[in-house]
Amino acid sequence: MFWTLELASYLEDAPWPATKDELIDYCIRSGAPIEVIENLQELEDEGDIYEGIDDIWPDYPSQEDFFFNEDEY
Repeated sequence: MFWTLELASYLEDAPWPATKDELIDYCIRSGAPIEVIENLQELEDEGDIYEGIDDIWPDYPSQEDFFFNEDEY
């Protein structure tokens, strides 16, 4: 499973919380690239409910990970 910011961006508007099957269905209906669907299919399906992209990709960068000062702009 390989995630990038571009691939993860297709899940930003997903109906969180969601199951693996709901996320795959959402990606198919929204026209996400096949790589996103393949990544979701590789998740272990134990009936888990995912609250957000952080549950799927633990290393997903947050706002704090970017080192720019918004007040300067």
